[in-house]
Amino acid sequence: MNKPDFWKDQKRAQNITKEVNNLRSQLVKDKELQKIFDDLETYQLLLEEEFNESLFEEAIENLEHAIPFIDEAQIQFLLNGKTDSNSAILTIHPGAGGTESQDWAEMLLRMYKRWAENSGYKIQIVDYLPGDEAGLKSVTMEILGDFAYGYLKAEIGVHRLVRISPFNAQGKRQTSFASVFIYPIIEDDIEIEIDPKDLRIDTYRSSGKGGQSVNTTDSAVRITHIPTNIVVQCQNERSQITNRDVAMKILKSRLYQHQVEEREKERQKLEDTKTDIGWGNQIRSYVFHPYQMVKDHRTDYETGNTSAVMDGDLNGFMNAFLKYKTGLTGLSG
Repeated sequence: MNKPDFWKDQKRAQNITKEVNNLRSQLVKDKELQKIFDDLETYQLLLEEEFNESLFEEAIENLEHAIPFIDEAQIQFLLNGKTDSNSAILTIHPGAGGTESQDWAEMLLRMYKRWAENSGYKIQIVDYLPGDEAGLKSVTMEILGDFAYGYLKAEIGVHRLVRISPFNAQGKRQTSFASVFIYPIIEDDIEIEIDPKDLRIDTYRSSGKGGQSVNTTDSAVRITHIPTNIVVQCQNERSQITNRDVAMKILKSRLYQHQVEEREKERQKLEDTKTDIGWGNQIRSYVFHPYQMVKDHRTDYETGNTSAVMDGDLNGFMNAFLKYKTGLTGLSG
């Protein structure tokens, strides 16, 4: 960073600055953790030498005060994957069930919007296809900010809802499914080769929530990567060029994720506890009736405060997943 020509390539300079800031943040946490450890070790030595009840209570009080910081630091250190610090692309698709599942998909979109806003992230709807009567048929959203992907990767999979149906005149209990997929937004320093001959690019008139300004011209763009059959689309902006640039960014992220999944496919087959993402293999259940409960079936983390969860209180589930993936448990967990 001290080189005279550091800012000549601004994109590269910004990426390096971001990495340096992340490392500095980790070093600050590391120093604070070392201080907590040294203090507790001192308490232990003093108490072993001569037990004192007031000193013991003071040690317990200091430990309880430090636990939230320790748990937070632990989660930050677990976010050490190559793309964990990246922004994220989130897509939601309803399962079979028509209006019920489409409404559930819309509820999930609202939940993730609330989580992103509460976490200080910026959001941008890239593509939105409304449902026939209510809800949505598909949505793609960018969530922009540090470590968005690292946290949101806990949400990949099928989400199951059990409730009294508002669309059923008989008031019967209904089960609905929707799938959530998360992709890291790939920075320019990660090379993904895309042969233009492998692409089919179609333009069409936008049908999303854009009003007349985006619906009067063929500004929407759909790109198909023929070798992998990956399809991405963007219809949010008025400009076809802008929509094409956004779609290419999403395609790059999808292709990167595809390469990662292909490399890990053989390893994943050996993991006895791993199940393929598919309908019926839900990662989490949201029960609104006959009782109130949201439970993650991978980590067994659960809460009865369904309203808070649907308002974006997802950090408990995300933190439990990060610890589960590495076999760790938090001091407060």
